[in-house]
Amino acid sequence: MEPENREEGSQVLSKIARRKELQAQYGYDLDRERLAVIEAAKPLNGRLLEAGTGRGHLALNLARLGFRLVSFDQSAEQLEFARQNLEAHGLAGLVELRQEDGENLSFADNSFDVIFAVNLVHHLKKPYRVLDELRRVLAPSGKLVISDFNERGLTMMAEIHRQEGDEHEVSSVSLEAVEAYLQAKGMNIKKSSTDFEIILVATGPDRV
Repeated sequence: MEPENREEGSQVLSKIARRKELQAQYGYDLDRERLAVIEAAKPLNGRLLEAGTGRGHLALNLARLGFRLVSFDQSAEQLEFARQNLEAHGLAGLVELRQEDGENLSFADNSFDVIFAVNLVHHLKKPYRVLDELRRVLAPSGKLVISDFNERGLTMMAEIHRQEGDEHEVSSVSLEAVEAYLQAKGMNIKKSSTDFEIILVATGPDRV
């Protein structure tokens, strides 16, 4: 790695570590939360997709467990964070990072067996459009795993963003509304939670 790139990489990893430290002060263990989502989604078989890479935390935890996956984000900056994060742990080879518009995905119908969307919904301007796209690329026998902050989690993130000098924007569409929408589409929902997150595992009408 060139010196300039090394410096940029160090800055990225420092930002990731700082955010994790801030979250830990509120009792939020980021890796433990991601592992809880993975556990709720098991068994994991077939082709995996992550919607909303962010800084790569879910992808990193899946890769640590030996899973290969495709992970997309609309933001090139976030994808660079994720790339640096994965490379620092020697796991970049297990994750295909893609820049995609969640409202208009390039993937073919029925492409993935498991799709994760962790802490994505509260960022979306058109969540139902994105959900429809995720359902389109999900195999008929697949599962859609959606996790997002509960009120405690959102309060924590609002305070962390305030400390970092910005604002945590939150969609008006709640996870409860997402659950109702998926049920109306004939999907079965298995719901669980942690202290900070609500986890929905949605499967087709002929699945449990």
